[in-house]
Amino acid sequence: MILVTRLNKSSQFYVNEDMIEFIEETPDTIITLNTAKKITVSEGAIEIVEKIREEKIRQIKATQFTM
Repeated sequence: MILVTRLNKSSQFYVNEDMIEFIEETPDTIITLNTAKKITVSEGAIEIVEKIREEKIRQIKATQFTM
């Protein structure tokens, strides 16, 4: 799960990165989930992609220690 911030910066919440279908900047950043739900966040697309990358690396490292 990755931590993102609502566009109005009032709160943060976690999104399951495996549910993300695509990310677009219009200029606001909109995350579209594979359920068709759209979430507008304050982070840019590149920052979200980096968070996803970091989470995937963390997951891989965690599974290496359990083998």
